[in-house]
Amino acid sequence: MLRPHRPRARVRALASAACCAALAAGLLAGTGTATATESHPESGTDRAAAGHKVVGYYPDWDIYGRQYYVKNIETSGSADRLTHIEYAFGNVTGGKCAIGDSWADTDRPFTADESVDGVADSAGQPLSGNFNQLRKLKKLHPNLRILWSFGGWSWSSGFGEAAKDPAAFAQSCYDLVENSKWADVFDGIDIDWEYPNACGNTCDTSGREAFRDLMAALRAKFGKRELITAAITADGTSGGKIDAADYAGTAKYVNWYNPMTYDYFGAWARTGPTAPHSPLTSYRGIPTGGYDTADTMAKLRSLGIPASKLLLGVGFYGRGWTGVTRTAPGGTATGPAAGTYEDGVEDYKVLKAKCPATGTVGGTAYAKCGSDWWSYDTPATLKKKMKYKDAQGFGGTFFWELSGDTANGELIKAIN
Repeated sequence: MLRPHRPRARVRALASAACCAALAAGLLAGTGTATATESHPESGTDRAAAGHKVVGYYPDWDIYGRQYYVKNIETSGSADRLTHIEYAFGNVTGGKCAIGDSWADTDRPFTADESVDGVADSAGQPLSGNFNQLRKLKKLHPNLRILWSFGGWSWSSGFGEAAKDPAAFAQSCYDLVENSKWADVFDGIDIDWEYPNACGNTCDTSGREAFRDLMAALRAKFGKRELITAAITADGTSGGKIDAADYAGTAKYVNWYNPMTYDYFGAWARTGPTAPHSPLTSYRGIPTGGYDTADTMAKLRSLGIPASKLLLGVGFYGRGWTGVTRTAPGGTATGPAAGTYEDGVEDYKVLKAKCPATGTVGGTAYAKCGSDWWSYDTPATLKKKMKYKDAQGFGGTFFWELSGDTANGELIKAIN
């Protein structure tokens, strides 16, 4: 996922070269043949029916500088519109799943003003932190399902070690997610490996089958009823990251995929050309052919992955450059535009006032304010993306991440 484990700069470029495959992983013995089915806890409600999943990521670090708490998911109205929350991130280290931030996850006491139910945490209670707040949120919304996401950009380097013993990795994840202190909070696990058998923050050479073997082991351990999902690359170019791993063969083990159809372009290319980071379709002058949502989803479909197991990915943030003179896409720049937490990145809730959209291209919005140029989705462009999602028969929508929306949930309303 695009954000770092800490609210500090980290840039992910889809254009980074894929690592060469080495040491092809053998098929995992003893994983069984369990596959994802519709017989899981979400099936008791039409809110999570095919095509209508609304999945929002909530990162643990939102409680720090952003001061966006689980309570805000409720007060914004987002909890009423979500079917699932993906809580990010758990660590992957030493070949095992591990707690990411124990203070945020299980320890931090929340005041009455910060708490979902208006009740302050007390000293010595068995569980505090975000996990306890998520538990309270589920009590208010019994149909809401929560998954614990592991990996992300900064911690994906741990998956290479995990791939050496998928069964041991799966056991460690199961033991952690199903810990009796918080087992009732989580309904499954999400894997955000950036990227199997390719390069992200580091380069992985575990082999084309490693991702499939890892997910097969997780399904065998968690069983048919628990949810297992994966955030996956959107690089659908020929020989790109989608081709580096067996996503088609893995599909039977997951309930759905979250293809990260955003961050196609950004100010890691410091001098441009400027381009929307989450285009729905290609357009004349796009810097890299195939770097758009429609092409990514078509590539995944061409591999035989069912549309119902693909969720449409959108970002609740924008990416921008500075030193730009041209209003339309394709201009030159001098570097990333200033952002509140990271240069080149800004939340929608800030951009809508700071730099209102002045045009659209490729099915998403862009704006020029002074010498800054930004691209981001608006309620209007999201509504068009939802029409595309429905026409294609995709399983729903997911987004990164909840704190980027306005206090009254403008973007998630547009998704619904």
